Amino acid sequence: MFTGIVEATGEVLQVTDGEGGRRVRVGTPFTDLSHGQSISISGACLTVEDYADGEWVDLFLARETLDRTFFDTLQEGDRVNLERAMPADGRFDGHIVQGHVDATAAVVGIEREGDVPASDASGGSSSERSEYDGDWTFSFSLPETQRDYLVEKGSITVDGISLTVAARRADGFDVAVIPTTYEETTLSEKSVGDPVHLEVDVVAKYVEQLC
Repeated sequence: MFTGIVEATGEVLQVTDGEGGRRVRVGTPFTDLSHGQSISISGACLTVEDYADGEWVDLFLARETLDRTFFDTLQEGDRVNLERAMPADGRFDGHIVQGHVDATAAVVGIEREGDVPASDASGGSSSERSEYDGDWTFSFSLPETQRDYLVEKGSITVDGISLTVAARRADGFDVAVIPTTYEETTLSEKSVGDPVHLEVDVVAKYVEQLC
């Protein structure tokens, strides 16, 4: 299980297509990996096949995974979000994330909110902080198969990031992204039209099953 709190981003170092799927090598700073361990790559739970501590991890993407994700378009040089599975005695941040991609969607809008010079916001000089402070609003499409599971202020996982639904529409939704999340995940590299992975709140699925 994961929590949707991205620990790092990693660069895709190698992509090799073969019978039944493809193998990828991703750069990682983690020094405690082990063979067979689960790791979230942009929201998809994958299994560590090989690794070099603090350098890279090798992963196999089966055909089923490629069919359900945008990993069939993954290329060397792309960056992905990384999260190790949560230990049993770990702190529970974010929300329950299984690492099972429910659907792919697309970025349909990106807007910077509250563009205020950092010197005005904090009293410090712009050389001490980034040029601007302010949140971002990201808008995403919402596949019809997932529309029953989203509610305003509910949880949603986008590319492995635990986010809160700020606004809900019939065919899409918005999330507010703070500067830290923007800078420390792959959201800073997204453009309108880019694909993303969605995992809806598993609690909503269980509620539907019980009704």
